[in-house]
Amino acid sequence: MWTRQLLVIAALSSALATCLGAQTVQYRSASGIAYRSQPDTGPVGRAERALAADPHNVEKILALGMAQSGPRQFREAIATFTRGLAVAPNNAMLLRWRGHRYLSVREFDKAMRDLDRAARLDSTIYGVWYHRGIVRFVRGDFAGAAADFARALPLAPDAGELAGSTDWRWMSLARAGREGEAAAFLDRHTDSLETTVAYATRLRLYRGEIGPDGVVTPADTADVQLATLAFGLGNWYLVRGDSAKARTWFERSVKSGGWPGFGFILSEVELRRMK
Repeated sequence: MWTRQLLVIAALSSALATCLGAQTVQYRSASGIAYRSQPDTGPVGRAERALAADPHNVEKILALGMAQSGPRQFREAIATFTRGLAVAPNNAMLLRWRGHRYLSVREFDKAMRDLDRAARLDSTIYGVWYHRGIVRFVRGDFAGAAADFARALPLAPDAGELAGSTDWRWMSLARAGREGEAAAFLDRHTDSLETTVAYATRLRLYRGEIGPDGVVTPADTADVQLATLAFGLGNWYLVRGDSAKARTWFERSVKSGGWPGFGFILSEVELRRMK
């Protein structure tokens, strides 16, 4: 009897471990590499339980979708935000977040549709303009991206986001061939450096405060951080006309494994453009 009970317990434990460790395919690259989600360490389960107790609460739906985004469960988050939009179809924040997550899984047209609609519903949401700018950059609409990042800048909620919007606007202007405007813009936004995010390091490169050898350091081991820094270097070289070094850094960004990062996404895009 005890043996049977132990076998049942072992089987249940194994099933639970499998469930907790399940990693779903979120995105498959053109070369066939499958990028997967990570296991939940607690936040997703807690958010699911909170929502189960109040299933039509939009704030709890948002909380679950954002919790799912932590372990890169982006397709699950998209389903959650879609569930929320069935309850509140004109909720701009749900559209903002679903658009962001469509961007994460490279469904760019769906991302833009959500972000366009969110912008019409509420033009004061920082993340709407920021992520619209990323999608426009993906599409090669650099002037449009620069305009979106200009809309995002005054809405930035903290120094890190301010640095991000400043960085992407500089890149967008430079890629649009407006390098003089890009340099003048950067001179007017020195406050964007009050943070230690990767974008602050890239901005120091653009300003000439560090050289390209000072951008990526041995301490930069996190996958998204490395993807972000490497893409910034690749784009900087591309703007300066050195496509060979740009390619090297775009390739390094993709090799980082930080597939959710915008630097990784844009490195994939730039490598396709170079073919």
